[in-house]
Formats: sequence, structure tokens, C-alpha cells
Amino acid sequence: MKIMRWEKGIPVFGQHDAQTLSQLCDVASRAEKAALMADGHLGYIMPVGGVVAYRNKVSVAGVGFDIACGNAAIRTDLKLEQIQPHLEALADEIASTISFGIGRSNKSDDAPIHHPLFEDPAWEAIPDKGEQEALREKARAQLGTVGSGNHYVDVFADEQNRIWVGVHFGSRGLGHTVASGFMALFQNRPWGSRGAEVEALLDLSSELGQAYWALMNLAGRYAYVGREWVARKVVQILGGRELELVHNHHNFAWKEFHGGQELIVVRKGATPAFPGQKSFVGGSMGDDAVILQGTPDPDPETRALQEAALFSTVHGAGRVMSRRQALGKVDRKTGKILQPGQVTQEAMEKWLQQKGVILRGGGLDESPQVYRRLPEVLEAQGKTIEVLHTLRPLIVVMAGANEFDPYKD
Repeated sequence: MKIMRWEKGIPVFGQHDAQTLSQLCDVASRAEKAALMADGHLGYIMPVGGVVAYRNKVSVAGVGFDIACGNAAIRTDLKLEQIQPHLEALADEIASTISFGIGRSNKSDDAPIHHPLFEDPAWEAIPDKGEQEALREKARAQLGTVGSGNHYVDVFADEQNRIWVGVHFGSRGLGHTVASGFMALFQNRPWGSRGAEVEALLDLSSELGQAYWALMNLAGRYAYVGREWVARKVVQILGGRELELVHNHHNFAWKEFHGGQELIVVRKGATPAFPGQKSFVGGSMGDDAVILQGTPDPDPETRALQEAALFSTVHGAGRVMSRRQALGKVDRKTGKILQPGQVTQEAMEKWLQQKGVILRGGGLDESPQVYRRLPEVLEAQGKTIEVLHTLRPLIVVMAGANEFDPYKD
């Protein structure tokens, strides 16, 4: 099996449609280096699964509106036999304790609303003082909320029946507002206005670029705090202790050295995978997830592939069906089905029953049928990565099927 091919000089892992490849080539034409991971698909300006490196520039659209979306997983001291009799009750408690859905606020007494990040000087980069305080308070209220779309809290068992907790979400309204604000400022429009959908490449030597970089990193810290709070809260609900934490962004930009030069590497739906670096990568609500790492001490051929991938890998299985294709089209006024969806409730439930997964929330647009199979995607990344643990889902908790969330990735 050929692991990687070249598309107009760009390394590509896996198989992709013409639109996704065209979008990648367009973005790469303004960059120093680029690559596409095996879970890639058409995105907003830049394909999901894309990795693009710039010289002293950052792409607002590349990082995306869900700045610092990512995955965190905690290995606990629990074994499957300790929680198996209580899985239904635990699923209910997770769903009622953690906040899922649009713009929700974290009502827990121990929510980290006084975290030092709220006093970070980066808040001053928001040009309007009133907007600055309003966004700070929105972010404070939403810290530790999960949102909707493909964001989740999962409980897994690994190959030794050890229990893991995994979460997937980003910086919520904070990241969305920052991305929208800089998209507008780039077009000489006021903060808070709606600008055209453009790439918005910002020079980091400029005042605007420096302000975005500061706020992007603030959103990154915010997402880390939120994911770790949620994951630890679920460990607490399970009655366990944390033994290991694996945590990464996959919608973010980093300053890195590649080929002897410092570049700004933007990963949109792609995970950093330097040799020995661990990541948690999910499949779907009805598929296994994995803990993987960039292959340590690679042979020369593998090292060359890692370098071509800009030391990156997949962030999930990757969609093969849009939300509209899965759900179909319904007249909101009459309820009449204008176009049937390609996934039925019965098909989704049958898949989950066969896998023994307890689901709370979730919709047909997140059904396993809309995703690739993760083992195939991982195989397409070749020896650039190695799987350390395979995680079988026991409980999956997501927002309800009818929840709309503007902050999802």
C-alpha cells in the first residue's frame, strides 16, 4: 500500500475528492509548505485535515472559528468490572452534570470561573473596552461547557479493561468571537461586524497580527482549562483517580522549526505528532478511539514521511457525509420532508446496540455512518504514527439532536 502521494507537489495521505484537493492546493499556493492528512475533507477556506506552514504569517480561516478545538483523555485507576453495573446511571449523571448545547453556562459550584487566564494581558488586544468585558464574562460563564455538533464526553475501556475518559471541544464563544472579530478587522470593518468569508492572512510583524496571536493563544489556554476540568469532573463522577493525561489542540497555530527554518504551522483538524508525542484520536459515537504517538526513533524512510506530514496526523476519522446529507431537508413550517436523509434512526440505533454503546443525546448527523472507519484512516498515515491503546466506547454523551451550536468546529 502506497502511504503518501504528491498532489501538485503537496504530500497527501489517504484518498480525497477533487474539491478537497483543489481547496488544499489553493491554500498551499500562498504558503511555504502544506500537507493533507488521511481524515481530510472539504472545509471553510482550508480543508479539514490540512496542515499549512507560513513564514511569519497566520491564517485566521486556517485556525478556524473554533480556535483550539482539541481532544483530551484521562486514564483512570478504574477497571471495567467496577463501573459496568452502573453504566446507565453514570451516563445519566454525566449528561445532567456537564453542560451540552448552544451557549450554555457552567452551573457547577467548582467551575473554574476565577482562573488566572481571565486576568491575562491578552484581553487588552480586543479593541473595544466594552466588548472586552462582555467577552470576558461570556467566556467565564461558558468555561467547562461542551457545546454541540461533534463535541462529546466519552467513557472508554482499553485492551486491559482500564477505564479512560475522553473529551472533544474547543474555546466556545471566545474563539468564535475572536476569529469573527479579526476576520472583520482584516477587511477594515469594525469588530463585531460580519465580514466576507476570506482567508485573512495576518503578518505577525503587524499590530493586527500580534493582537490575533495573543488572543489565539489565550483561547488555547482557555480550551485546555475547559477540557481538563470537564474530563476531571467525569473522572470524579465515575469515582476514579487520574493516572495519565493526554491532551492536544487540533485547530491551532504553532511556531515550529521545519527544514531548518522557523515557520508558523497551522493545523486545521490535524494533530501534532512529533516523535514520541502522544495524542487521543476519536472515531465516531459507535467506533473505537485510540491513544497514539508519533513514531519515536523512526527509520530514515519513516522520518521522511513524518517531515512531509509536517509532523502531523489525523484528528479523527473524518466525515464522508455532510450534515444535510445525513439529516435530509425538512420544511420548518410544515414539518414536511422535502428530501429524505441518508441515515435513519433505526440504522444508528442498530449500530450502537451491536457495539454496546450507551448514548445520551447525539443526532443522525453524528451517526457512525457519516464517518470513515478510523483503522483505515490510521493505516493511511503509515508508520508515521503508532497506536499505543485502543479504546472501546462504553458511554457517549453529546448535545441533543436538535441543538444548534454556532461554536462547533
